[in-house]
Amino acid sequence: MLTTLPACAGLGLRSPHIQQVIHQRPPVSWWEVHSENYFGGGAPIAALEKIRADYPISLHGVAMGLGSPDALDTQHLTQLQQLVERIQPQAISEHLAWNRIAQRAYADLLPVPRVEGVIALISERINTVQARLQRPILLENVSSYIQFKEDQYLESEILAELVAQTGCGLLLDVNNLIVSQINLGIDPKIEIAHLPIQSIAEIHIAGFEVFSGVAIDTHGAAPLPATWQLLDLVLAQTGPIPVLLERDQNIPALADLMQDYQQLDAHCAAIWQGQVA
Repeated sequence: MLTTLPACAGLGLRSPHIQQVIHQRPPVSWWEVHSENYFGGGAPIAALEKIRADYPISLHGVAMGLGSPDALDTQHLTQLQQLVERIQPQAISEHLAWNRIAQRAYADLLPVPRVEGVIALISERINTVQARLQRPILLENVSSYIQFKEDQYLESEILAELVAQTGCGLLLDVNNLIVSQINLGIDPKIEIAHLPIQSIAEIHIAGFEVFSGVAIDTHGAAPLPATWQLLDLVLAQTGPIPVLLERDQNIPALADLMQDYQQLDAHCAAIWQGQVA
């Protein structure tokens, strides 16, 4: 299976809320964490183990750089394997992006050049990762800020082919589609139409911020109406699947974030019960 997460809303778990979650056990169906924050030993992984005892966990990678010019970082993959074995997550995801060069990882998740050869390169790397982890991963679309003149494919066409060649699943970030639409005029509906809907095993919803006329995927605000509308469009096709609310900047108090989470959970349930057009 691509994931064993509950088919309902989940919440991104960030460091300001970890101890509160451990002690208060808020009513969240599942949590997603960034894998790299829990590599190695010490307090972080010990805290995550406590949370894992009470909740399903999704591991979301941000630094593997599957589309980077560098070869896969074997130490990074080993640390991910060790984390997976220790936490036994319900889902593992990575990005269709490049952000590694000269043996260093960078915070910006850049879109891969959509040219001849990129599918074969990333397919080989996904196969390597899945063989090492002994389970499929989910691959996420990213926000785009520039386009390469040489691009030959849509991002969705690459994702669809990678699913076909590797058996991986998809993590569809609807906020990233909205950001790319604002910045580059990319049509989210066309992108979605090219995806194998049955392979979408998780959805992300978040907000973005605009700086100097450019939409930046900061996860620093609440989702906009356009993002909710696109979510509805996708959920009408997928049926019940896990949907995550992300917040990485301007992180509110947990009580306030829980209100946003409950709104998302109720919204998804209403869609699946036929109460939202």
